[in-house]
Amino acid sequence: MRLVQVLVSEEKQGAIVDILDEEGIDFVLTEEASDRDLSAVISFPLPTPAVEPILSQLREIQTEEGSYIIVSEAETVVSLQFEELKARYEQGNSKDTNRIAREELFERAEDMSPAHRTFLLLTTISSIVATTGLLLDSAAVVVGSMVIAPLLGPAIGTGVGTVLDNETLFRQGVKQQAIGLVAAVAAATLFTLFVQATNLVPPGTDVLEISEISSRVSPDLLTLVIAIGAGVAGAWSLTAGSSEVLVGVMVAAALVPPLGVVGIGIAYGMPIVALSASVSVLVNVCAINIAGLGVFWYKGYRPTAWAKENQASKETRRRILVFILLTLVLSGFLGLVSYDAYRTSQFEQELRSDIPAAVDASTGTDVQLIDIEVQYDDPVPFQQPQRIVVTVSVPPGQEPLGLTDRIQQRADTRIQSSFHVPGVGSILDSTRAEVTVRYIFRETE
Repeated sequence: MRLVQVLVSEEKQGAIVDILDEEGIDFVLTEEASDRDLSAVISFPLPTPAVEPILSQLREIQTEEGSYIIVSEAETVVSLQFEELKARYEQGNSKDTNRIAREELFERAEDMSPAHRTFLLLTTISSIVATTGLLLDSAAVVVGSMVIAPLLGPAIGTGVGTVLDNETLFRQGVKQQAIGLVAAVAAATLFTLFVQATNLVPPGTDVLEISEISSRVSPDLLTLVIAIGAGVAGAWSLTAGSSEVLVGVMVAAALVPPLGVVGIGIAYGMPIVALSASVSVLVNVCAINIAGLGVFWYKGYRPTAWAKENQASKETRRRILVFILLTLVLSGFLGLVSYDAYRTSQFEQELRSDIPAAVDASTGTDVQLIDIEVQYDDPVPFQQPQRIVVTVSVPPGQEPLGLTDRIQQRADTRIQSSFHVPGVGSILDSTRAEVTVRYIFRETE
């Protein structure tokens, strides 16, 4: 619920009081003690769904220079008349009884966009902390970096600026998002170079072996679920007047770690890694903006002036279309990653069902299969099996003859590493994976 205070002149008091009486709203009229022309303050409580329609009526009357309307949160209102008013507006707004007014939405969106220097500082610190967590393979540190990142505000500002036809807020949101992405990548790159120069990470470390990094090198279509969910949750919590802190962490989860991976890829001279993570970031940014725009429009937010509503509607549709097209184009890469993951998983599954048969075919030797590892030539699509490492256990000095050849034959018959397009054929040739058998000699009893 909200407490509304309106500063009006004596000439306007009667019209405003008539509106409040007609709506059945309790109010208090306090005479102004100053020498200004505006002579009274009218205070009255409103249920949240009633704020926007009542303000729309008051705005048509309250036109004096220097007048104002203040809307603040109210904890409790004890009034039978208020309960009746609340029930009436909730019944008439069954679609969403917690929707805040457009004026409050605009103010909250502005407040969520911090000052430029603060935004830049927090984004930089968040990126450095995330990069540290990635290099340390620490999920806890990566999560901590998300709490710092102020990335929800600019995305919200972009959506609110669009639906309310406020070009200043829209441009500010787009600008801050762009600056935030560039600053995060720059900070991650410079920090990683510093780590390399000071040997804080041992020389020769394969960063792609770090799980926190490798899991973000090849993002699939499921990453879109995180971004869309974050965008919807952020916009919905804002329109309901709820806290956006936890939702901001969710938005940062879709953006900050991949930005750190981009910086690490640049610093380590791995352009494919940097490009792959960059695509993930851009897809997530587009998805978050689409979701936010969609929620604001679905909730019925429109410009104050009726004449601007048609323009805002066209602009919203146009921007949503642009974001959707960008998302579809960039999601093509995520689709390839998803297909590649399926292709390699299928290959490994078939391989794991065939190799035990090759091991069991070893006669005269007690061979026990311990592990099968498939090593690929690249961390991003299209991955080609480069080496198959089979670890077996045998008695001392009893290496089975021909085991490597038998496994190689079965691997060759099962390998389907070429990328096949229906109607086109293979656009990536298959490769022959090298088979290595590692023996672990068991102690004799």
